Amino acid sequence: MSYLKISVMKYLLALLCIIGILAMVLTKSKSPPYEPGHIEKTVKCKSDLMERRQLPPADPRPVLYVVTPTYRRVEQVPELTRLGQTLLTVPHLVWMVVEDADACSPHVAALLDRLGMPYVHLASAMPAQYRSERYVPRGVSNRRAAMTWLRDQSPQPTGVMYFLDDDNTIDIRLLEQMRHTKKVSMFPVGLVADYLVSSPIVQEGRVTGWFDGWIVDRQFPVDMAGFAVNLSLVMASDALMPYHAGYEEDKMLRAFGITMDEIEPLANQCTEVLVWHTKTKKNQPPSLRREVASHPNSNIAALAENMERIAMATT
Repeated sequence: MSYLKISVMKYLLALLCIIGILAMVLTKSKSPPYEPGHIEKTVKCKSDLMERRQLPPADPRPVLYVVTPTYRRVEQVPELTRLGQTLLTVPHLVWMVVEDADACSPHVAALLDRLGMPYVHLASAMPAQYRSERYVPRGVSNRRAAMTWLRDQSPQPTGVMYFLDDDNTIDIRLLEQMRHTKKVSMFPVGLVADYLVSSPIVQEGRVTGWFDGWIVDRQFPVDMAGFAVNLSLVMASDALMPYHAGYEEDKMLRAFGITMDEIEPLANQCTEVLVWHTKTKKNQPPSLRREVASHPNSNIAALAENMERIAMATT
C-alpha cells in the first residue's frame, strides 16, 4: 500500500472520529424542554382541610399552604414526622405533601391522617425524560402539581404559598411572619453552599442584592426555602416552576413578574436564620432476612416487616 493511500485512510478515520464525537455532543445537548406544559400525571390521593384545633371563631390570619415534595427512601418517614409535628403547632396551615411516585404511599397517608392537621396528599412522578439529565430537577413535578391543585380549587383559596422540603428545619416564628406576605417575601436559609447561608442583601429596608455562593446569571439567586408567595400572584398567572436544575426558583419568580422593590425582607430584615437545610445523613436499607430467621417467635419479624413498609429495610 502506498504512502498516499495510508495517509488518505488515516485522514478518513480521523474525520469519522470527529463526526462521531460531534454527533454524540449534539445528541446529548438535546435536553427536554424546561417548560413542557402540563405533562405530569398527578394522582389526588386525599384532602382533609378540616381544622380540628380550637381557634378563635373569627381569626383573620391568612392561611399558609406549605408545599413539601417527598420520595420513598430510608429517611422519608422520620423526616416527614419531624417536619409534620413542627407544622402541627401552627394554626391556619394546610400541609401539601406531594410524592414523587406514580401512586400514593399508604405509610405517608397514614402519617397525615394520624397528625390530624389540614392537608392535601398528591402523587406526581417526575416525567421520565428528566431523570436521565446530568442535573436532575428534583421536586419540580411535585411543586407544579401543588400549584395546579391550588389554581383548580373552587372557590380559589387565598393565603400564602411556601415551599418547604422534607429535609428542612424551620422556626415557627418565620411561618407566622411569612403569613402576611403581600406579594413575595424573602429571608435567609442556613446550611447552604459555601457561605452556609443564602440571603438577600438588605439596605435601608430594601433588598438590593444577593449573598449566595452561586449567583451566576440568576436574577433571583434564592434558595427554594428562602421565599414565600402570596396566592393572588399564583392565581393571576399560569406560570409553573420550570424543569431547569439550579434555575427553578429564579425562572418561576421571573415569570411572576417580580421586581426588587416588591420583595419584603423578613427574619428581622434578613439578619436571622430561621430555616435550614438540615440534610439527614443518607442510609442504605439493610437486609434483615437472616436476622428474622435467627429470632423465631419474637418481635423481630413484625419489626422488620414494618421497617420494610416504610423503606427502612428489606426482608
